[in-house]
Amino acid sequence: MPNEADFPAAAPGSDYDTVRRILSFITHNWREQPTIEAIADAAGATPTDVHHLFRRWCGLTPKAFLQAITLDHAKGLLASSASVLDTALEVGLSGPGRLHDLFVTHEAMSPGEWKLGGDGLKLSYGFHASPFGEALIVVTDRGLAGLGWVSNSIDGGKVVGGRAEALADMMRRWPHADYHYDPALTAPYAGRIFDPKAWAAETPLRVVLIGTDFEVRVWETLLRIPVGCATTYGDVASHIGKPSAARAVGMAVGKNPISFVVPCHRVIGKSGALTGYHWGLTRKRAILGWEAGQAAAG
Repeated sequence: MPNEADFPAAAPGSDYDTVRRILSFITHNWREQPTIEAIADAAGATPTDVHHLFRRWCGLTPKAFLQAITLDHAKGLLASSASVLDTALEVGLSGPGRLHDLFVTHEAMSPGEWKLGGDGLKLSYGFHASPFGEALIVVTDRGLAGLGWVSNSIDGGKVVGGRAEALADMMRRWPHADYHYDPALTAPYAGRIFDPKAWAAETPLRVVLIGTDFEVRVWETLLRIPVGCATTYGDVASHIGKPSAARAVGMAVGKNPISFVVPCHRVIGKSGALTGYHWGLTRKRAILGWEAGQAAAG
């Protein structure tokens, strides 16, 4: 188990610290349709501060952001995205004219390599600021292998704690790998991943998928879901030729080691409910709302 004392102090708080408090308040009070004044009060800010915060953080007004994370909006996404995977399979990796919103190139390690639990694999990692809190980034000499989050009790999820807990969670995926703390090596990945201005075809993001054959097929399918779209576990199961395997797909989605880049957050329940997320539903709502802002700007 990594020790929290092994790492330098975390960076100062960011916009996401306030955003997640707001999302937590909304999650528990959405039926009352809280006003901007109530939301601001819960966040310990003024309505003007909240308005500027959301404009700065995701490019949307607070009202537009709230609309983007409602159940009705999620249902609309599913309806409008019904054929998105069909289109993706016809034209390539993603929607028409786009390889992927982040312009990802990917490869998969062999099943034999995965079965060894990462034995002989060197993994470098670092912690970096992101629009969704502090991110843990893990890379090999072949590309990005892991992206997780340092979560607190407001985020929720399966791993709540500090950097040590976030790293231990990632290490359980490949227990025999050789891990090295090297934030200078992982920093360029953080800059490339979280800055939409850097999402360019001429600088593709290299990703390496490390999992079972079934998991990799699911993750490759997730890469076909563009920003501003969503799909269901059942649709993913159908598109990998396993229409009765929605539950197994759900488990594979939950094991996705490369959050955000491999967009498991864009898979939701057939009712439109967001359902579970390894790094917490607060963060899932934040990512979907932030992406709505990117889609609107694009």
